[in-house]
Amino acid sequence: MARLVVGLAALGTLTGSGGRAQERPIPSPAGRAATQIGGDVYDPVRGFVGGAWVEIRHGRPIRRGRDIFGLDDYREFLNDGAPVWRAGANQTTRLISEVPLVFGGTTIAAGEYTVFIDLAADPWSFVLSNWPAQVGYDEGNREALFGAFEYTSDRDVLRMPMTVETLPWSFDQLSWQFLDITETGGSLGLFWDATLASVPFTIAE
Repeated sequence: MARLVVGLAALGTLTGSGGRAQERPIPSPAGRAATQIGGDVYDPVRGFVGGAWVEIRHGRPIRRGRDIFGLDDYREFLNDGAPVWRAGANQTTRLISEVPLVFGGTTIAAGEYTVFIDLAADPWSFVLSNWPAQVGYDEGNREALFGAFEYTSDRDVLRMPMTVETLPWSFDQLSWQFLDITETGGSLGLFWDATLASVPFTIAE
């Protein structure tokens, strides 16, 4: 009995009085979305057999009651001193594809790219860059980016206008998602607050 009491006491220390872990959520946790495209045979368990993966990794800031895109200075707020928006929080947003993709008539090779949004453009511009991304912040590393700080456009591989829509509801935590996916392509969209910004893409032939 004594061992049981000690064990329960230790469990209470870890979980708190409500039985929940006391570890607090991360304010802007890492997020990711992935989809499989290009498969030619569908299997209920494995999905599209022979298909390739496309993935986006990003930080997920919370709205916290703010009017994200309604203020006159929202561009300066989101850019946070950088020339473009990191389209997330903390680390640089990255797009990783196992196959060549076509965005707006421009074909990009399979591989990893950093993702930005130029909020000064009208409409906003979706930007893919060859700038490498830092996984952890290193002030002395000038060959890779953390967020969009030190970004320059000379490594851009793609710029294309985004479709920006106002939604009938508010998305509290920023999220990138793959939309309307078929075996040949779909759209990549950013949701935050009552805004959806998206770009279509296809698999290169």
